[in-house]
Amino acid sequence: MQVRVGTVGGRVIVAAALAAVLGGCAESADDDGKKSASASPGTSGTAAGNTGAKDTAAARGGSIGAAGSACELPVRFDVAKHWKAKPIDAEKELAKASKGEDGDLSGALADAFLRQGPVTSACEIDAKPAGNIGFLRVWTGKPGGADAGGVLRAFVAAEDNTSKPEYHSFKTGGGLAAVEVEYLYTSKLLEETKKESAFAVSTPDGPVVLHLGGMDTEEHEEMRPAYDLAKRTLTLS
Repeated sequence: MQVRVGTVGGRVIVAAALAAVLGGCAESADDDGKKSASASPGTSGTAAGNTGAKDTAAARGGSIGAAGSACELPVRFDVAKHWKAKPIDAEKELAKASKGEDGDLSGALADAFLRQGPVTSACEIDAKPAGNIGFLRVWTGKPGGADAGGVLRAFVAAEDNTSKPEYHSFKTGGGLAAVEVEYLYTSKLLEETKKESAFAVSTPDGPVVLHLGGMDTEEHEEMRPAYDLAKRTLTLS
């Protein structure tokens, strides 16, 4: 089961996730329980700038990934204007949750939120200041021999209730070989389906996955230019 809540922050994560479970809403949409639009994922182009989504380019609001930026990562890329990046210390949050009042349950819920397959949450970039409900999330893994495609497939497989994944390879604007997927996520509780996108690259410091969700498919498409901006500008830190 994947527990989806809006922000990361120790007890806030666990309390919100626990409330969702007890309230029967553990399978809600990405950032709240509003109605999601059904859609089939389109096939993106093979070049980083040719996404098949919106043609409107996102205005640049800065970059993250380099030392001293909001999130220090193995890669760096441009962030859309008004989007706000926040680092996530997953190991610290997991350790805090495991010592919480709920013991093993708190730890399990935090683990479900902060880890997905072979990668761990490292940064979330919030679209709300730009007028949308959703996040562009960055996940990182440990160095090793795993290729980007294998990591991405394991990432999708670890998310419950997904279907119709479409994978393709491309190169980021910074010249890194990448693999992208578009797929559908279905909330069994709400009986609604929405589109999600992600891409992965391999770096000397381990794999990196960028994932774009959204409250529903409409929000996803409206946020897509920010995701495409990351694809066009992503390179090694």
